[in-house]
Amino acid sequence: MNKNALRIIITGATGMVGEGVLHECLNHPDVAAVLVINRKSIGLSHPKLREVIHPDLYDLSAIEQHLSGYDACYFCLGISSVGISKEEYYKITHTLTMHVGETLCRLNKDMVFCYVSGAGTDSTEQGRSNWARVKGKTENDLMKLPFRKAYAFRPGFIKPTPGLTRTHSFYKYINWLFPIGRAIAPGGFCTMRELGLAMIHITQRGYERDVIEGKDIIQLAQ
Repeated sequence: MNKNALRIIITGATGMVGEGVLHECLNHPDVAAVLVINRKSIGLSHPKLREVIHPDLYDLSAIEQHLSGYDACYFCLGISSVGISKEEYYKITHTLTMHVGETLCRLNKDMVFCYVSGAGTDSTEQGRSNWARVKGKTENDLMKLPFRKAYAFRPGFIKPTPGLTRTHSFYKYINWLFPIGRAIAPGGFCTMRELGLAMIHITQRGYERDVIEGKDIIQLAQ
C-alpha cells in the first residue's frame, strides 16, 4: 500500500461523524481519493470525492464494480437504539454492517476497516444493555473477517468541527462542557478532527490494539 496515496471508502457521510471524518480525509495530503456510499447525495463537490448513490446497503451487488481498489473503509453509519425495536436495531447495526464488511473484504484483500462503535460497548456480548451487546457482537464479528486489519473505534463525547452542517443540536448546546471534560476525563472527550486523523493514521501505521478507546484516538491523532 502506498502510504502517501490512500484510497478510502466512507459510509454514513450524511451523519455528523461521517461528515467530520470525510472532511478530514478530503483535507489530508496523504489521502488521494474518497468514495462515499449513501442513500442520498451529500451535495458536496471536491476533486478527491466520488459519490455512489445506492438505496439498499443490504445488497451491494449492483455497485460492486465501484468498490474495489481501496485501502480502507471508515464505517460511520449508525443509529440510536432509542425508539426502535431490538430486531430493527440488530438488523441495522449488525446485519447491515456485516454485509458491507463481507463485501468489501472480498473485493479488497489488503483493506483496513475502521468501525465507529461507541464508548460503553460490551465486547463480552453478555451485559444487560442490548445496544452494547449488539455493538460488541458487531465489533467481534468484523474482526473475524479476513481484512488486513479491523479496528473498533469507541469515542465518547465528540466535539464537532466548526463549520460543518450535520452536527447534532445536542452537541451545539453542550460544547461548553468539552474543556472541562477533557481536563477531568480526557479519554472520554475527543474532537472530530482527532477521530478523523486517528483513522487515517491507523491505516498508515497500524496500532497495537484492535479496540480504540478515547485515549487511543487522541494518541493516534498526533
